Amino acid sequence: MTILVTGAAGFIGSHVAEALLARGEAVIGLDNLNDYYDIRLKQARLDRLSARPGFSFHRVDISDRAAVEAVVRPDSGITDIVHLAAQAGVRHSLVDPYSYVQSNVMGHLTMLEAARRLPGLRHFVYASTSSVYGANRDLPFREEDRVDTPVSLYAATKRADELMSHSYAHLFKIPQTGLRFFTVYGPWGRPDMAYFSFAQAIVSGRPISLYDGGMLKRDFTYIDDIVAGVVGCLAHPPAGDVPARVLNIGNHRCEEVRELVSLLEQSLGRKAIMRTVPRPAMDVEETFADVSAIGALTGFAPTTALSEGIPRFVAWFKEWHAANG
Repeated sequence: MTILVTGAAGFIGSHVAEALLARGEAVIGLDNLNDYYDIRLKQARLDRLSARPGFSFHRVDISDRAAVEAVVRPDSGITDIVHLAAQAGVRHSLVDPYSYVQSNVMGHLTMLEAARRLPGLRHFVYASTSSVYGANRDLPFREEDRVDTPVSLYAATKRADELMSHSYAHLFKIPQTGLRFFTVYGPWGRPDMAYFSFAQAIVSGRPISLYDGGMLKRDFTYIDDIVAGVVGCLAHPPAGDVPARVLNIGNHRCEEVRELVSLLEQSLGRKAIMRTVPRPAMDVEETFADVSAIGALTGFAPTTALSEGIPRFVAWFKEWHAANG
């Protein structure tokens, strides 16, 4: 099989590509290598993939129709698509809202149009987010919950992706699965995420800002568990008149952010300087994934507790920080 992975230089995308290569698949990676965060980290992930047989890479912005069409041709041999490229980050959508619509909406449409030109495409798996649940207080979050009140532009663009995918499944019978990721963390992660930025601040002696005293709760999900779920879903395309579904993919555990900080302190051997600040309007109090649907479909059963995953992240972080500052 030949599998196209967009966002291949990203956190989740690079790990998924690596897992597919490890089982002998050919992987075509797309990424625009933007500078939303340190491009050295993206390039380092890409270098790891490029060293493996079966990997090819194209520096492409997914919203660039001509560039995508040049790679995703009807004769390209692509059998599956794992579409993970997006403009990430909830808070950054206040800074540069246009980039979210360009990457997440136009980019998703471009990939859908590319997918429908592929003869015999088996499955189009794409990244959605737990943020679509907005300020929903009915826990755990279930796929059948209402998701029409997003509290961030990022969430709104991802919900738009789900709706577009449903329409393309209806019109063109493209089998599609949208995965609503819950707070993914681990080695080679994103510096803009709390666990990574907290680690950087702690080792540098800078204060960290805890919303509502660190009492916000998140369903922290370790990257290896996420990869197992993504790869497992790839083998189970939906069928029927409208072959589209959305699935939660999380750890099915809800833990306070202050516990995350405590584990970082223990693993780094340093105390954090903490200050409490009000929670921004776009940050929800709690996320918690019901993963029974993906479990029934693929056998997905996350095994990595936060107390195991954070030390693994810190071990990698120390090496990265020593080499790159």
